[in-house]
Amino acid sequence: MNPVPTLELRGKRVLIFIVAYNAETTIEKVLSRIPASLHQREVEVLIIDDSSRDETFRNGLRYQRTNSAFKITVLRTPQNQGYGGNQKLGYRYAIENGFDIVALVHGDGQYAPEKLPALLAPLLAGEADAVFGSRMIDKRAARAGGMPLYKWLGNQILTGFQNWMLGTRLSEFHSGYRLYSTRALARIPFEKNTSAFHFDTEIIIQFVLKKLRIVELPIPTFYGNEICRVNGLKYAWNIVRTMLRAQFHQVNLLFDRKFDVCPPQENYDLKLNFASSHTAAIEAARPGGHILDVGCGQGYVAEQLAAKGCRVTGMDQYVPEVSPHEQVDFICWNLDRKEFPVNVSDFDQIMMLDIIEHLREPETFMDELRFAAACKRPEIIITTANIGFVVTRLMLLFGQFNYGKKGILDATHTRLFTFRSLRALLDQSGYSILEVRGIPAPFPKALGTNFLSRLLLSFNQLLIRFSKGLFSYQIFVRAEAKPTAHNLLRETVEASNTLRESVLKFAA
Repeated sequence: MNPVPTLELRGKRVLIFIVAYNAETTIEKVLSRIPASLHQREVEVLIIDDSSRDETFRNGLRYQRTNSAFKITVLRTPQNQGYGGNQKLGYRYAIENGFDIVALVHGDGQYAPEKLPALLAPLLAGEADAVFGSRMIDKRAARAGGMPLYKWLGNQILTGFQNWMLGTRLSEFHSGYRLYSTRALARIPFEKNTSAFHFDTEIIIQFVLKKLRIVELPIPTFYGNEICRVNGLKYAWNIVRTMLRAQFHQVNLLFDRKFDVCPPQENYDLKLNFASSHTAAIEAARPGGHILDVGCGQGYVAEQLAAKGCRVTGMDQYVPEVSPHEQVDFICWNLDRKEFPVNVSDFDQIMMLDIIEHLREPETFMDELRFAAACKRPEIIITTANIGFVVTRLMLLFGQFNYGKKGILDATHTRLFTFRSLRALLDQSGYSILEVRGIPAPFPKALGTNFLSRLLLSFNQLLIRFSKGLFSYQIFVRAEAKPTAHNLLRETVEASNTLRESVLKFAA
């Protein structure tokens, strides 16, 4: 008999992780089906018995004592952790014990251990961060393998919905035969996932959002006498709810830490070519004017203002080292300081776009800005998020008020405003309101520039006509600084002195 060739592991350590619950009749069979090509020193097996009510743990130990092809570790949870909870333990074990790859196998024998060498290949070659064994690459084979018709249909319907939501093209989201790079697992917060059966969906979402590589390979379908422990309707609802939460997180309508896998965005993108706070501010800029852009970020709006012939000075704590336009200057400055690094009275307009909500003391800032403007009365253009937006009101109605990385409830916001509260702040700080406008939600940014986003944008603008406070995503205000009593007194004295001289001269 020819010896079985050894799988080339390329120096990588592999953990075959078997999740088991009430698998006393199958656990030893599953272990015996692990291919001989994996009987290597770099390959180990971990069995986690999730508090079974039968002899699963004892049978695993018995196999451990009588077989020495590879190292086997058998563990038993003190309390049932659930399907997802069991996986969390196994993946944490793989990471902490220095394994490079962890292969998830079910203890009931539904997924063929014989396919492990083929499934390992893309990971060993560095071509994938995760490999999924799919029963639905050949959908006819899945039915031939005994997959019940209702599961076959449900699998395809849910997978189609999930692909549409995530923009993926996976053949199956619901296979439990999975292999992961532990380096990839360490980059996602899998321990924040559910402990229920839809853990598998949540980890796919995390991999997709993190832009990790997923490879699918075909596996045979086998349905034997194993007991199905999944409530189909509950499972389907959990999948739909999870996908919606992930989508809402992506468009910043809510924040879910398990889907917070991307690094924070330091600066916001420019919102042009549709009704937005940026287009409204740029339209309000006076061509040829001298503009102070407070909280300018990377200077994207400043560039657009310069294109209108404006001279722009940008002021922010982080600014580009080189000005992108000859008519734009930048000053690095902490906006929470009490003074200003420029002569504010030199400017015709002052832009404060999406910045007032980030200030520690916006009232003090506006007071200081008015005082620094002296008697010139520059126009102030302010945009900020509207906390009274219908979506945040509904979220609060249902007990949701969690901060995120972007949007109205950006975690960096220190103050939140409605139309009324922003108007009150400006009035009490000594500003005359020239214009108040509602800005719709940036649907083209969230959904792309397409028919649906344009339709939603138009509908949102129509609703704003009925109620700015309820349907505006952002607030746009043009205001004018009134002179302070100090400056007005000085102006009065100077004007009086001039008039006195004129009267005395005429009398003489």
